[in-house]
Amino acid sequence: MSATPESALPIRLNVDDSDSPSDVVDALFLGRFATGEQPYSHSSSLDRVRKNATLLPEGAKVLRAARDDDRSATLAEGDGWTLLISRWNRGADVTVTATSAELAHTVLEEATEGAQDEPEPQPDNVTMGFWYVSPRRGPYRTTRQIAAGTWDEVRANYTAPVADAMDRLMKVTPDDIAGRLLLLHGPPGTGKTSALRTLARSWRDWCQVDCVLDPERLFNDVGYLMDIAIGEDDGSAKGRWRLLLLEDCDELIRGEAKHTAGQALSRLLNLTDGLLGQGRNVLVGVTTNEDLERLHPAVVRPGRCLARIEVGPLTRKESVAWLGTEEGLGRDATREGTTLAELYALRRGTGPASVPRQDSGADAGLYL
Repeated sequence: MSATPESALPIRLNVDDSDSPSDVVDALFLGRFATGEQPYSHSSSLDRVRKNATLLPEGAKVLRAARDDDRSATLAEGDGWTLLISRWNRGADVTVTATSAELAHTVLEEATEGAQDEPEPQPDNVTMGFWYVSPRRGPYRTTRQIAAGTWDEVRANYTAPVADAMDRLMKVTPDDIAGRLLLLHGPPGTGKTSALRTLARSWRDWCQVDCVLDPERLFNDVGYLMDIAIGEDDGSAKGRWRLLLLEDCDELIRGEAKHTAGQALSRLLNLTDGLLGQGRNVLVGVTTNEDLERLHPAVVRPGRCLARIEVGPLTRKESVAWLGTEEGLGRDATREGTTLAELYALRRGTGPASVPRQDSGADAGLYL
């Protein structure tokens, strides 16, 4: 008779009110692996898990089950193996420890066979990952379906020089990659984020796009950076590229960043063309509202950037073509142009006096 998980655990657990029952289940699962009783481990991450899928192999005995607000954890065992199931929303992680690698593989296959729903056809959507540091789980990645139009559908949202540059970027393949940094800069409201969503759709056959929700923390937390830089994207074949998106990183890449951001800038550069990025198919996309002249020269040096595109407002002629009318644009011939956010506001019927300018407005946030 094998030892129970709690007796097999070779360490003492210290818990406090910040720990949950799920945390205890996670710790108990490690017992037999830590002692060497079950020295082999196989795991799998699943999306779109069917609601009625138990993820339990036939004959499994449930030892512990815990449910938090956003997660459930189940610990089960069988002859020579132990299983941990962590579920949240429609996703799940399944990990098996066993007395042999073959047994671990067999149990994992049985637990996950037929557990996922077939993906619904969503031709206008693209799967994007979102990284953040969770108080409970540490560095954590989740995925969402994001609406994204084709480049042909949104091309008219950009002034001619930007559209020409984006034409080339949308057609990039892995064989075309020279630099590892993609830089979009320009005033708020000009459509930088919208362009990146469309890029994710154009590249989805060969590149997984992940957005880092807390970039200010990423390059100041080595553990977080390593998890993202070395971690695999879910379910993707080896050799698939990843694009990490860092939005509004003005402080990180402006000229005085070396003095204000400490090692953060150095780590960003190391990820794009230093030792950290070696052997990893990782691109980094950065958006900023800063002018090119204010950016750190190390960021924009030749050879580092795959693309460096200044996204500006549409000219008056382009704005009239976009709106189909001159109404609302005013008569100021010296005005530099109209941002995408302003054009959408005008289309919705917002009066000229309340159209958000380049440095403000909730509407502008949709087209950064």
